[in-house]
Amino acid sequence: MVKRGLIVGKFYPPHRGHKHLIDTARAQVDELTVIACRREGEVPDGELRAAWLREIHPDVRVMLIDDTYDAQDSRVWAENCTRWLGGAPDVVFTSEEYGDEFARHLGCRHVQVDKARMAVPVSGTRVRRDPLGCWEFLEPPVRGFYAARVCVVGAESTGKTTLARDLAQHFETAWVPEYGREYSERKLAREGGYDFRSEEFAHIAARQCELEDEAARRANKVLICDTDAFATSVWHRRYMGARSPEVEERAARRRRPDLYILTDIRTPFEQDGTRDGEHVREWMHQIFAEELRAQGRPFKSVTGPREERVRQAVGYIEELLAGFKRG
Repeated sequence: MVKRGLIVGKFYPPHRGHKHLIDTARAQVDELTVIACRREGEVPDGELRAAWLREIHPDVRVMLIDDTYDAQDSRVWAENCTRWLGGAPDVVFTSEEYGDEFARHLGCRHVQVDKARMAVPVSGTRVRRDPLGCWEFLEPPVRGFYAARVCVVGAESTGKTTLARDLAQHFETAWVPEYGREYSERKLAREGGYDFRSEEFAHIAARQCELEDEAARRANKVLICDTDAFATSVWHRRYMGARSPEVEERAARRRRPDLYILTDIRTPFEQDGTRDGEHVREWMHQIFAEELRAQGRPFKSVTGPREERVRQAVGYIEELLAGFKRG
């Protein structure tokens, strides 16, 4: 007969203690079901936590249920789990006190795993309180959610890319290059100019968001971004002479960076053969500052030579990380 296993928990959020529990259980059964419980108002929400579990454990069945039951009533939980599963499991795995009583009501065996949290010393409460301090206990999709995000923005030829690269090197983390620059260079080579269409900016913003989310999974606590969808909306105004509701809507629904670094225009304009915005640098700088303030996006300005900008930005980011919270 197929041996069926069960784990029930909030996984709020999933961490490597949960991974140890699930991996241990999966090695002992033919089929493992993980029931994730959610309640309204939790951050990260239940749907996202269940999706992470499915990604981390692709050979496990993950069910998501609304947690409306008394946590102390093992009989009710056993009856519901039997109904949700279409029958009682052969073995239930826990790392909690309730395991024996829960298994008794299920009529199955109980295996307790790392109750003392010695193998993996972490808890969901600790992760929520200090996600960056628990970084070693988080899997890539969870890290992508909790990573602090810092975005460098500014007018053309103000050292954004250089600063982003320098900051990533300082913090030994990932950074996201500006996809719009890559796209523009290809467009210039192909068409000989920048005769943009509005839909191109929507594509640029969407791809920038994808690259950002991919890089966040590789970040070392903080992700450095060279522009974002918000900045793309400003570039749309620069080239199209009007706002883009589509790009601005995408920027509005995105997770906002935790900090923007705005580069000033007191640097020589360097013509590299692709730039055409020297005459609008002051205007763009003003637009960035105005829009950041109007939309309530937290930002700090940096000025001076390269080393000074890095010093200023590093200080702002360290201040951010010192009090960082997510959720």
